[in-house]
Amino acid sequence: MGLRCAESLVDTRRVDAPEVRYARSGDVSIAYSVVGEGPFDLVFVSGWVLSALEYAWEGPPADFFRRLASFSRLILFDKRGTGLSDRATGIPDLERRMDDIRAVMDAAGSKRAAIVGFSEGGPMTLLFAATYPERTAAAILLGTGASYVHAEDYPWGLTREESLEYIRLLASRAGTQLWLDERLQSWAPSIAGDEGVRRWWRRWVLTSASPGAMVALRRMNSEIDARDTLSAIRVPTLVLNRIGDTLNPVAEARFMAERIAGAEMVELPGEDHAFFVEPEQITGEIKRFLRAIWDRGEWDTVEYDRVLATILFTDIVGSTAKLAELGDRSWRDLVQQHHAVVRRQLVRFSGREIDTAGDGFFASFDGPARAIRCASAITEAVRGIGLDVRAGLHTGECEVVDAKIGGIAVHIGARVAALAGPGEVLVSSTVKDLVAGSGLVFEDRGEHELRDIPGTWHLYEVAQGSGHPGAG
Repeated sequence: MGLRCAESLVDTRRVDAPEVRYARSGDVSIAYSVVGEGPFDLVFVSGWVLSALEYAWEGPPADFFRRLASFSRLILFDKRGTGLSDRATGIPDLERRMDDIRAVMDAAGSKRAAIVGFSEGGPMTLLFAATYPERTAAAILLGTGASYVHAEDYPWGLTREESLEYIRLLASRAGTQLWLDERLQSWAPSIAGDEGVRRWWRRWVLTSASPGAMVALRRMNSEIDARDTLSAIRVPTLVLNRIGDTLNPVAEARFMAERIAGAEMVELPGEDHAFFVEPEQITGEIKRFLRAIWDRGEWDTVEYDRVLATILFTDIVGSTAKLAELGDRSWRDLVQQHHAVVRRQLVRFSGREIDTAGDGFFASFDGPARAIRCASAITEAVRGIGLDVRAGLHTGECEVVDAKIGGIAVHIGARVAALAGPGEVLVSSTVKDLVAGSGLVFEDRGEHELRDIPGTWHLYEVAQGSGHPGAG
């Protein structure tokens, strides 16, 4: 792109930024804006630390946002810890980000929307679409992947050693002019040589987040692995990726598209990772995809027979011996106390009681970190009435039947719980991979075979104290 054209994107297309409003998510204020008056809602989840408000509208993103707003009611927001949202809270984990999106949608009066997850916003979009299909009309995955973690079948992620080295270098260079120019070159090589673009980019990045927040985000992302959510997504999904994108190779996008039922994969020409370069390519595909859903009358069609959930099983340890020691009446009174304690914690952490079986509980949660903290709070609270419980958790796709949930994920959760010792909270690797940035600490318990469940399963114990609600 020539100098004159690049400068026009920064200078002549500068427009007034939309009005900024605030939504409350817990005790945090999330900045958001609503642009356009289209027939359906579209939420844009920005990548990295980049703000979608104020300074974004002084540069090339303004054209991208205007195009989206021409056919939708576009909802933009700044993630907590970035841009105009509260910064004192640091970088959130995926679960809190989902809470923030729901808070913004509620404040904007949006019951259901298409979610566009760009770059670093992709894994959260996957988790949101799988967990809240009733709020997600469609998922659009733009220049993103499902994991930051290297695996045998996922060569695009980094090993632990590579991540640590990347974070070390980032901490020493983040915020410097040379580093900002290098980031622009990797994001938008076709316009990186333009001085006007470079000046705008530096200002945009530096006003979006501090160097410390950039390091914190990378540290959290290095542990995220959302691959297990792919098979649980049941909403219409469009995967977009430029063929020459080196930050997010097109093979990584193909990996996702092949594992999401009915997903459409579109490979776009070009080498830029940034959404704001030649935006008509991307917005044209998004418009085509979403208009087709709307025109078919399927925008409000919810396939709610399957949903991603975190399953919790608890069980009193040594219940038979305790019964023999106390006798029937005293034991019955103690079990009632136990049930009251567990139910208080379920309410506290927004869990849903599914069933009780004797002295055990079966519950579900819409977020794995909440489920872990609830399990830890239960194990701690029941000690006050002289009991020990074991707890196990797994996150997976569940069948929804008459407000109950079932399926293989439920059986896995029960088998994980059966391997826990007194006072222990065990989780599957899926749970651990989805709570990066939560402050939770785990101890490796190795590979295990679960009765009647194929394969081996890597389990982790929640470290004592780390699952406490005040921890992390």
